[in-house]
Amino acid sequence: MTRILVTGGAGNIGASLVERLVSDPENYVVVVDNLSTGKSRNLSAASKHNNHKFIKCDVNVLDDIMPVMTAYRFDYVFHYAAVVGVQRTLDHPVQVLRDIDGIRHILSLSKNTGVQRVFYSSSSEVYGEPVEIPQHEKTTPLNSRLPYAIVKNLGEAFCQSYFQEYGLNYTIFRFFNTYGPLQSSDFVLTKFIKAALANEPLTIYGDGSQSRTFCYIDDNMELTVRALKEGHFINDVVNVGNDVEISILSLAQMVISTLGSTSSVAHLPPLKEGDMTRRKPDISKMKQVLGRDLTPLGEGIRRVADALKSQR
Repeated sequence: MTRILVTGGAGNIGASLVERLVSDPENYVVVVDNLSTGKSRNLSAASKHNNHKFIKCDVNVLDDIMPVMTAYRFDYVFHYAAVVGVQRTLDHPVQVLRDIDGIRHILSLSKNTGVQRVFYSSSSEVYGEPVEIPQHEKTTPLNSRLPYAIVKNLGEAFCQSYFQEYGLNYTIFRFFNTYGPLQSSDFVLTKFIKAALANEPLTIYGDGSQSRTFCYIDDNMELTVRALKEGHFINDVVNVGNDVEISILSLAQMVISTLGSTSSVAHLPPLKEGDMTRRKPDISKMKQVLGRDLTPLGEGIRRVADALKSQR
């Protein structure tokens, strides 16, 4: 049986990953989360399986995570625990910096307990304000300024250094906006969908000309699981996202139209920092592994809306 640790496993991407992993009876999955932003209800689908265990744990506290990793001696670790959400990370930069401790703990304990590979959740934020589009893993400079981005960049350097010095294998996922039924309304697309379903105004910072790409969770999950099972991206970095770019204003209008909502669009003052003008990844590596088209944005919006309506 393959023993897998997922940190931050009660969050949007983490809980979706746990659900995929426990569907394979050959896996035994331990989920740790301090529930500061993750929700235990996100693990309800995984609870139908008996090959997993949830432990409330803060990876930034060595006395919390050390007993877990020494007891189970995992084959693989997915380190997804982090403070997330643009506004939250701007409001609590010191809390963001504490995540450096968690990265060090996970890598050090992985090195000492026989972990075969660590999968690290980095972010599109490491690119900062783009100097080239699309943003490529090897050629685009990492122009990060904010604490969240700097910590993610530092985490990547830690992974690469532990491989160089100790031979600990890694895979770095640079996640671009990934949305799905478990995502909280801290994030723009889910916030828009929930507002549209309630026929309430969709609020936009500034004029809405800033652009993003949006990756449906199933596309993220297929790539992640195949990277694990098929040995892709060992000691490498891969952008995980979608490459269809859309402005935030157009996104709001698309959500309203797709869901047949009577919502309007309301504009708020621009954020002082953290709201980059553009993000668009080069996903050549991702497409090569998937070998298929990614989920269209309209279809993903409808899936999320249907899931939210079923929870009412």
